[in-house]
Amino acid sequence: MDAIQHIIIDHTLERISDAAFADYLCHAYCHGGHCTFHRNGQEFRFESGDCMIIPRRGDLVKDVNESEDFRVDVIYVTQQFIEISTPQSNYGMRGHLSLFQNPIMKLTAEQQEVCKMNFDAVKRRLAQTDHHFRHDALMNAVECMIIDFFDFHAKLYGADKITSQQHQLMEQFIDMLERGDFRNNREISYYADKLCVTTKYLSEVSKRVSGLPAAFWITRYASLDISRLLRNRNLTFTDISDMFGFSSLSHFSRYVQTNLGAKPSDFRE
Repeated sequence: MDAIQHIIIDHTLERISDAAFADYLCHAYCHGGHCTFHRNGQEFRFESGDCMIIPRRGDLVKDVNESEDFRVDVIYVTQQFIEISTPQSNYGMRGHLSLFQNPIMKLTAEQQEVCKMNFDAVKRRLAQTDHHFRHDALMNAVECMIIDFFDFHAKLYGADKITSQQHQLMEQFIDMLERGDFRNNREISYYADKLCVTTKYLSEVSKRVSGLPAAFWITRYASLDISRLLRNRNLTFTDISDMFGFSSLSHFSRYVQTNLGAKPSDFRE
């Protein structure tokens, strides 16, 4: 995997909605000035000291308006690279739900320094083209950035509970995924039955609350877990396939190829 294709540095948000970035997550830190934009029918103001995470589908960001003194660092990372760099935590799943509602986090002075340090580390590793272990170094730098984003978010929102009925249903759905139901149940109907709703309603609620259908979250949890297990050389591909109840090793391989964009063996090269 060539990391240059998976991480792109920019210094403006004007290209966030370009089709070329459709599969990238946008991570931004504002050094000065401000920028306004619309997303999901809401207007947001991104200003000095803020960090921001926009999941895939940057085309949903409209009417970007940067002030003349706006200074920003932007790091675009593909979903595929995020998958292999995500730390041993599913916190990002919950974070995504609230970031869909508000992608901006206002940081303390200490958090701002941490954020700038992490952005500099990713940029420095990306520039080290002659580093023999550049790919691994980049993975570690991105992982550190994600871990600190988790920490920022948990301190801002971690203990809060969503109160509306639809948001509560989404929380119950995510709870089922967090306890590992996805290993043997990757059909929406299973979760809908357990939650006493129709598959259509669960998908509608998921899209309304998180911006993504229920099927995305099931696949996301399964893919994240599989990618971690594939990096464990003590487990055979058959072991992992059996853990997830695949009917055959070839079925497992096709699932990995489709959802992780690589063959199982690619994770061990």
